[in-house]
Amino acid sequence: MPAYSFEALDSQGQTRKGVMEADTAKAARGLLRAQALVPLAVEPVNASGSQSGKGLRTNLFESRVFNSTGLAIWTRQVAGLVSSGLPLERALTALTDEAEDERQRNLLASLRAEVNAGASFAKALGQHPREFSPIFVAVIGAGEQSGSLGLVLERLADDLEERQALQSKLIGAALYPAIVTLVAIAIVLFLVGYVVPQVANVFAGSKRALPFLTVAMLAISGVVRNYGWAMLIAIIVIAISARTAYANTLFRQKIDAAFLKLPLLGPLARGYNAARFSGTLAMLASAGVPILKALQAAAETLNNTAMRADALDALVLVREGAPLASALAQKKRFPGLLAMFARLGEQTGQLPVMLQRAAVQLSTEVQRRAMALATILEPLLIVAMGLVVMLIVLAVLMPIIQLNQFAK
Repeated sequence: MPAYSFEALDSQGQTRKGVMEADTAKAARGLLRAQALVPLAVEPVNASGSQSGKGLRTNLFESRVFNSTGLAIWTRQVAGLVSSGLPLERALTALTDEAEDERQRNLLASLRAEVNAGASFAKALGQHPREFSPIFVAVIGAGEQSGSLGLVLERLADDLEERQALQSKLIGAALYPAIVTLVAIAIVLFLVGYVVPQVANVFAGSKRALPFLTVAMLAISGVVRNYGWAMLIAIIVIAISARTAYANTLFRQKIDAAFLKLPLLGPLARGYNAARFSGTLAMLASAGVPILKALQAAAETLNNTAMRADALDALVLVREGAPLASALAQKKRFPGLLAMFARLGEQTGQLPVMLQRAAVQLSTEVQRRAMALATILEPLLIVAMGLVVMLIVLAVLMPIIQLNQFAK
């Protein structure tokens, strides 16, 4: 039964909004009138959980209903209700009633309507690809087929929370160096573009030759002031061109492969992608998803296209009969730790458990490397900023010192 969002007036003249289920919009208006409400607007809830009348603006300019944190919280809520014995339809009804955001309420009402109409939970989620990834839907489907939906939802919530925690720590480690870099660039541009020329004008009438450092700074200042906009436009054009070229699959794969070979950032990227791949594969395997389908889905989660190509090559080897550990060991871009744990899992019959342990160890190593890199970068950026500012200050002070010595 489809869901409709409505806006109506009650007997006191107050506006009421909500979502209700009905066969047609006309039937929805009839239900509203039966409740002594005057319908003002009744619109179907579309696949994005929003009113269909919003059209193109909704699809292009509105954000997702659930962000990564919100999706993890919602999954945990559904898992708790289902694990406690509450039927799925009642769990969705309770969450719909408690939702404070209108778009979220509409989305949950649409899911509840699909489930009430006889669709599986996975199929209902699959109607909203913008909100729920194929991996999310596949895990839910496996949980429904195995009869352990509550347990699968708990594992899915754990995976989402662990992934969010790892991303937050990586962002936190990179945030301070990024802020220091932006502030340093702004200060240097201000000093070079405004302060240095102002000081130079003071000595313009002097017939004394300016020190070399001052002359160099004035030349840099002239370039920034005269060609600053051209340089900015050139940077934007280069960035757009690079992004366009990066959209090409072969070019992007070569760039990603080269990025993995960088001294500090390469191991960090390898570890992050391997942890994500291993964690997703462990979750899918523990939910009962066939290994080939799990490998395909886990490969799609990799941001690095070079590692994604290796994962798909490993999928081909497994399809041909090779063990997972041997297939991963042939792909040198994946850490050897992953293949070792996969081999232990295959030997002991506990592949999901061992893959999850590999994911935990890889995530821990990624966090350690990120914090170490941030610890090194922070003082280096401060020292570099200090040196640049010192050169600019010397370029300003040296003519003053020279003039004082001449006066003496």
